[in-house]
Amino acid sequence: MQQQYNPQNADIIVWVNGLCSRQDAKVSVFDSAVQGGDAVWEGIRIYDGYTFMLEQHIDRMHYSAHALAFKEVPTREEIKAAVFTTLEANNMRDNAHIRLTLTRGEKITSGMDPRLNQAGPTLIVLAEHKPPVYDNAKGIKLISSTIRRNNPQFLDSKIHHNNLLNNILAKIEANVAGADDAVMLDMHGFVAETNATNMFMVKNHTLFTPLPDACLPGITRKLVLEMATELGIPAREKNISLTEFYNADEAFTTGTMGELTPIQEIDGRQIINRVGSELLQKLQQHFTTKIPVYGVKLPF
Repeated sequence: MQQQYNPQNADIIVWVNGLCSRQDAKVSVFDSAVQGGDAVWEGIRIYDGYTFMLEQHIDRMHYSAHALAFKEVPTREEIKAAVFTTLEANNMRDNAHIRLTLTRGEKITSGMDPRLNQAGPTLIVLAEHKPPVYDNAKGIKLISSTIRRNNPQFLDSKIHHNNLLNNILAKIEANVAGADDAVMLDMHGFVAETNATNMFMVKNHTLFTPLPDACLPGITRKLVLEMATELGIPAREKNISLTEFYNADEAFTTGTMGELTPIQEIDGRQIINRVGSELLQKLQQHFTTKIPVYGVKLPF
């Protein structure tokens, strides 16, 4: 498995509408996350005293909560205070990862109707000592999944929601195949993203990424497109088939937890890694310079 239990996390302090021990960190059986996966979430990495892209992640959490008609959503300052308080309680300043979750909250009785949610949202800050999920030097192997990625006519992937069953089913297929993750296609058969990350490919010194129709337009994805402009790398969003990815000069995934990770093969087809195509290396090096630029410095 890519992620393992870390004994450093045995006694961490967690925020569940307030600080508590890992052992006491619980939500009610009446909470919407339990009742229907009715919650939104963000992943945030901590680098050398900075919470990377914290402002952008809070923006997206508010966007997703608004799309789901959450009430009494915590303010930006309340969320930041909970994040900083949790990190300080755990003395985490580097090589840590936060799973930030906001549920619709506890219901007065079980049921689907959001009008049963009368206690306000539940904010969870789960901070762990955790390295990036992939080996960015070794790279990853992918298979294509039979599970299609959601698009706006079903459950819009632009809502960063906790309803992740289609991603989990795709991940199960990857596990059975002995791959690291799975490529999920859209309803038309074009590549959307993996079960966990966005995807890019390089062909003839041009960077390509799938249109954000059936994928989450990720924060790291957006940063990579910005960095490409800064580095003078031509970049395009377009429909991309599996065949095009099979024949890429380079291919990689992007995500908060995975950073920028080379794809070594898809469905047994090795990515060419053509000599002279080194755009990923340039982007990886530039990525490190963005941490203090887009990071919020920890106040402790």
